[in-house]
Amino acid sequence: MQDLSLDELAALDEDGFRRHVRGWIEANYPLEVRHPTRRLHWHENRPWYLALSRKGWLTPGWPREYGGMGLDAARQLVMIEEMERFGAARVNDMGLVMLGPMLIRHASEEQKRRFLPRILSGEDIWCQGYSEPNAGSDLAALRLDAADEGDHWVLNGQKTWITLANDANWIFVLARTNKGGRKQEGISFLLLPMDSPGVTVRPIVNLDLHDEFCEVFFDNVRVPKDMVVGEVDKGWNYAKALLGFERIAIGSPKLSSSGLARLRALAAAMGKDKEPAFLDSYARFSMELADLKALYESYVERLKRGEPIGPDVSILKIVQTELFQRITDAMLEIAGGNAGLLEPMEEGLHPAGSFLLARPSTIFGGSSEILRNILARSVLDLPA
Repeated sequence: MQDLSLDELAALDEDGFRRHVRGWIEANYPLEVRHPTRRLHWHENRPWYLALSRKGWLTPGWPREYGGMGLDAARQLVMIEEMERFGAARVNDMGLVMLGPMLIRHASEEQKRRFLPRILSGEDIWCQGYSEPNAGSDLAALRLDAADEGDHWVLNGQKTWITLANDANWIFVLARTNKGGRKQEGISFLLLPMDSPGVTVRPIVNLDLHDEFCEVFFDNVRVPKDMVVGEVDKGWNYAKALLGFERIAIGSPKLSSSGLARLRALAAAMGKDKEPAFLDSYARFSMELADLKALYESYVERLKRGEPIGPDVSILKIVQTELFQRITDAMLEIAGGNAGLLEPMEEGLHPAGSFLLARPSTIFGGSSEILRNILARSVLDLPA
């Protein structure tokens, strides 16, 4: 198919843009990893990551001056929909959807020049070092200690539930650089390579028998002072900014959109797609998904305009994850006895896998309970 420049791509109308995106995905996606039933590791999704990198399509929302596509929200949504329609795997995207936007906003020029191109090339694959055994929903209670030793910080402590840390060669962490004051104070945002002496990664096998999450231990790990993003002791501000980007990413309608398409395919496979009860629930899910897409577009446009992402972004993550869970609940009802299968019924139809994927979605990135409290206090101004 014809290879279009970003300007030529942007000049297409929405239907033309969708056709071009769909055609390129169909022609270039590695079919052996279509419709994955779990989160793929780097060695499995690397060919797709690098194909997107060569095409310049890894970061639809990044500004062009940093190697992104600079697309508006509607076009980004088209790309999400077409990838989900084809069953494309999610790549190792911590650097793309979380760290990258944060670096663009808050990092030094030297840090941007060093790290952003390596994210786009796939040379650096990142993981997020936030949660700890006693600091999950209450992230500000973190205890990873960073001791000041001249030109280095020395880290001691632990992080847990670190997604695909066993694939990453870099990690961004929140560490306590000052023990005085409020717990939100004295936290710094640091970057370090995973092969640093003293870093140990221990995979955690989850409910679907996959090692997607890990524990990461730090034993006298030395981090140069120039690997702090922004100001020392002010990392909580950058952490909140990154959580905003994360909640936009998790609030993307791609999971619910894909889930709804698979729900319909499953109903057809089970001979239930004409039943009034199914048609009623499918219509309700479709309307909720349309609302979610409109909400998502509004936040993406705010991000593109450089406007701050406030605590109200929590509603996006709540709506998306809870809708996705309801869709997968409906899958189990329709699947009947097939709901207990550990393997897909057929390509793209794995009710149990979809159900298990949806279960933790209301926990990671901030649990729904915590996010509702944030909305109550920070948006609705309700008493604690």
